[in-house]
Amino acid sequence: MPLNLPDKLPAIEMLKQENIFVMDQSRAVGQDIRPLKIVVLNLMPLKITTETDMVRLLSNSPLQVEILFMKIKSHTSKNTPIEHMKAFYTDFELMRDQKFDGMIVTGAPVEQMEFEEVTYWNEITSIFDWARTHVTSTLFICWAAQAGLYHYYGVPKYPLKEKMFGIFKHHALAPQHPIFRGFDDEFYVPHSRHTEVRKEDILKVPQLTLLSESERAGVHLVMARGGREFFVTGHSEYSPLTLDTEYRRDLSKGLPIQMPEGYYIDDDPQKGVRVRWRAHANLLFSNWLNYYVYQETPYRIEEIQ
Repeated sequence: MPLNLPDKLPAIEMLKQENIFVMDQSRAVGQDIRPLKIVVLNLMPLKITTETDMVRLLSNSPLQVEILFMKIKSHTSKNTPIEHMKAFYTDFELMRDQKFDGMIVTGAPVEQMEFEEVTYWNEITSIFDWARTHVTSTLFICWAAQAGLYHYYGVPKYPLKEKMFGIFKHHALAPQHPIFRGFDDEFYVPHSRHTEVRKEDILKVPQLTLLSESERAGVHLVMARGGREFFVTGHSEYSPLTLDTEYRRDLSKGLPIQMPEGYYIDDDPQKGVRVRWRAHANLLFSNWLNYYVYQETPYRIEEIQ
């Protein structure tokens, strides 16, 4: 089934070139099956890039999905045109009375700050609390995963000696869990972060279940409340060239950055990227949609009045 996206969202034309079936809201009118409503709180600086990454993965499902984008009032994006934000994003306060089948909260470029020092921390935590009563299942990614674990369960984050940067091998601790349906015994995930949460802190909290980890990258996927909350420390949504863009950007700025580990063919940027995470990224998002959004949402099929 197609994705139902806001009219003229840039991701539509980009993904049509990849033969991904999407349709804008004007074409969706008259559909007899209520689509799943997924709201994305996009905190990444390059919002159009992140939108496209998310839409690409959410499209790989037989379910019809309507995607809406939420923004916060206490922060103004410096890297996305204000016209884009006005056209495609809605303030949280205007969405407060709505309920959603699923929610995705992205990472944010503030991980080296203490949580309470983030200018929009109070608004973010109010959204986290709201999600518990207005969203069937929420997927927290990278910084949002650390923020959610800290806010809900008091799990601290720790600075890393050097950036966790590259493509790392992972394994499931509960391979029969529905979120891993179709996964291989080993799977790869991109990481790009300066901080971490630690296994020993996760295991101290009885409400949390550690589902997967990496010998090199540590904690990967944590579940709470029977799948109402998932915390993902990596970036499965990243497109093939995202880490390359980050690497070259930091090099050009003279920042201390190591080559992304396990990313380039023969560790040679001139030979291009070895993509090893795309299949499992699609499985992760489609399994989340199917088993923890669609199958858990009441009244998921209804006639549109």
